[in-house]
Amino acid sequence: MHPIVNTPPDSSGAAAQPAPPPSSPLRIADYRKFWLARFFQVLASTGMVVIIGYQLYDVARSDYAMSITQASFQLGLLGFAQFLPIFLLTPISGVIADRFDRRRVAGLAMAIDIVVALGLGVATTLEWRSLPVLYVFAAVHGAVRVFVAPSMSAIAPNIVPSDLIPRAIGFNSIAMQAGTIIGPAAFGFLFASHHALPYWIAAVLMALSATSILAIRNLPPVSKDARKAHPLRQIVDGFNFIWRERFLLGCITLDLFAVLLGGATALMPVFARDILHVGPEGLGQMRAATAAGAAVVALWLSFRPLAKNVGVKMLVSVAAYGAMTVGFGLSRSFMVSLGFLALIGAADMISVFIRSSLVQLRTPDDKRGRVSAISGLAISASNELGEMQSGVAAALLGATGAVVFGGTAAIVITAIWAWGFPEIRRARTFAPRWEHAS
Repeated sequence: MHPIVNTPPDSSGAAAQPAPPPSSPLRIADYRKFWLARFFQVLASTGMVVIIGYQLYDVARSDYAMSITQASFQLGLLGFAQFLPIFLLTPISGVIADRFDRRRVAGLAMAIDIVVALGLGVATTLEWRSLPVLYVFAAVHGAVRVFVAPSMSAIAPNIVPSDLIPRAIGFNSIAMQAGTIIGPAAFGFLFASHHALPYWIAAVLMALSATSILAIRNLPPVSKDARKAHPLRQIVDGFNFIWRERFLLGCITLDLFAVLLGGATALMPVFARDILHVGPEGLGQMRAATAAGAAVVALWLSFRPLAKNVGVKMLVSVAAYGAMTVGFGLSRSFMVSLGFLALIGAADMISVFIRSSLVQLRTPDDKRGRVSAISGLAISASNELGEMQSGVAAALLGATGAVVFGGTAAIVITAIWAWGFPEIRRARTFAPRWEHAS
C-alpha cells in the first residue's frame, strides 16, 4: 500500500517519530488527486450522455418526424450503440489495466474522449443533425469508458490502506454522484442556452481529469509476471476468479439483471418531453434527482460504511429499487416523479457500495483490473442494454408500461436470486472466505 517514509533525525540526533497512519482517505494527497479526477470525469461523461440522448430523441421527433414510439426505439438503439464496444473491448481493457501503468491508460482514454466531445461540439455547431452522427460518437464514447473505468477503479486500493477502503468507496461514490447530480442538470441548462456549449465544457473537464490522474505519484510498479503472462490466460483467470467467488458472482449478476430490466433512465427523455412536459431543463433535474438520492446515501456510507448483514441489505435495496421504479412510471406529477427518482438512486447506491466493496476487498491486486472490467461490463450491460430493452418495451407497451413492467421484473429477479444464491442471504461481512476460515 503506502511506502514507508524514512524520517530524518532531529537536532538531537534521534530519529523523528514516523507519521501516524491516515485516519481518512482525504488525508492522502494521491487520493485527493484521484477523487478530483473521478469527479471531473463523471461530471463530463454523465452530462454528455444526457445531452446525446435528448439530442437524438429531439432529432428523431423533429427532423425525422418519428412518432413517440419510434423515437423511443431510437433511444434503445443508442443504448446498444454504446454497449457494443463495451462488450467487445472489456476483456482487453481489464488485461491492459493489469499489464500497464493504470494512470497512463486512464489518461490516454480520456484524451480520446476529449476528441469525442470536441467532435460533438463541432457537429452541433454546424447543425449536422443526423442520427448516424450521434450513434457514431456515442459508440466511441462507450469504447473510451471501457478503458477508463477498470483503470481508475484499480488505482484506489494502491493508494489507500485496506482498512480505509470501505470509507474510500463511500467518498468515491460521493464524487461519482456529485458529478452525476451536477453534470446532467448543468448540461441541460447549458444545452438550452447554446446547443454546443455542453460539449465544449465537457472537453475542458476531461482535460482536468486526465491532468489529475496523471499527477498521482505513489503507485506500485506493474509486476514482471503480469507483463509476461499470456493475455488470453489472464482473461480466463479473471472470469474464473469471479466464478469461484459465489457471493461476488451473485451480486454482480443480480445488479446486472435487475437494472437491465428495471432501469428507467433511457426513457427519461420521453417522460421529460411528452409526458411530464418539462423539456431539457426538467430532464437534467430528473437525472440529478436520482444522483442526489444516491449522494445522500454515499455521504452516510463514507462515515458509517456497511459492515454486517451485507447480503440481506443488498437484496432489500434491489427490491426497493424495483418498487420505486414502478412508482415513477405511474406518476404524472413532476415533483412526485423527482421524489421517486431520488429513492431509486438511494436504493441503487447501497447495491453499488456492496458490489464495489466486494471487488476491492476480495480481489488480489494483480487481478483488480480484470475483475473491475468484468464488473464494469455487467454495469454497462445493465445500463446500455437496459436502454435498448426499455426502447423495445416502450415500442410494445408504451413508456409507462415499459417502466412499470421493468420495476416489477426487478422485484421478481431479486426473489429468484435470493433463492438461487443463498450465499447472498447468508453473507454477514465483506471478508473473503479464507479470512473466515483462518
